[in-house]
Amino acid sequence: MEILNYAFMQRALLAAVLVGITAPAIGIYLVQRRQALMGDGIGHVAMTGVGLGFLLSWSPVWMATLVSVLGAVLMELIRWYGKTRGDIALAMLFYGGMAGGVMFINLAPGGSNANLTSYLFGSLSTVSESDVSAICLLAAFVVLVTVGLRRQLFAVSQDEEFARVTGLPVRALNLLTAVTAAVTVTVAMRVVGLLLVSALMVVPVAAAQQLTRSFAATFAIAVAIGVSVTIGGTVTSYYQDVPPGATIVLFTIGAFIVLSVLAAPLARRRARALAAARPAADPAECKIPAARGAADEVGV
Repeated sequence: MEILNYAFMQRALLAAVLVGITAPAIGIYLVQRRQALMGDGIGHVAMTGVGLGFLLSWSPVWMATLVSVLGAVLMELIRWYGKTRGDIALAMLFYGGMAGGVMFINLAPGGSNANLTSYLFGSLSTVSESDVSAICLLAAFVVLVTVGLRRQLFAVSQDEEFARVTGLPVRALNLLTAVTAAVTVTVAMRVVGLLLVSALMVVPVAAAQQLTRSFAATFAIAVAIGVSVTIGGTVTSYYQDVPPGATIVLFTIGAFIVLSVLAAPLARRRARALAAARPAADPAECKIPAARGAADEVGV
């Protein structure tokens, strides 16, 4: 294939596959916890890390990872202790992250808002070898957590009180989920972009849920969708010269729509099969009329 003759596309495709695996892998827990927009908030905070990376002449990926992790931990602390004013604190954190990113990158030598574009919306040609190395290490961490601790994370995501009663370290697992989501955002920002990464964490999971309610099956299908749309979007972006992040997200939404349409007749077929499998009801002549039964109970 012609596309594989270029080193930058080899790096982009590798990054796309890793993003397609990691984003739905952590996204399924966020959906279960009803925190679908958490990735979007972390993406805003990560902008400050990107700006600091340019300002301090350090890797924007690693700096964004550090700032995102700190932001994710702060978000969890606000969720625990923020109470009624927690939403205001989160809003200030998100918008402060965006403002900090713009400010720092403009203070950097030779920096401008144009430098943020590839991080906000993704870019194929800017994925460097150092970026790929960082993405591989971070993706390995995400896979290790989401697969290795899947039973514990699932229990906490379903019912925190029950998980606490069974002896699970709920707060530690919540923090680990937040940190893993932050790492996933920085993994995906070079391909999908910080502003669009949340869609790749949530929509493949929602699409998979149209076909199945089993956690294991949903996990596998969501990852398969994620890998398919990231590769398809990356290849389309190369041949059609369109933004990779937007293309990937539109492919993901398209997959959701297609699976939603296919799921309707499948659900009806399952309902008919379930109804056919139930034991037949007693014949009418064997049933005791409700009124006579009630009279018998009172001795009439």
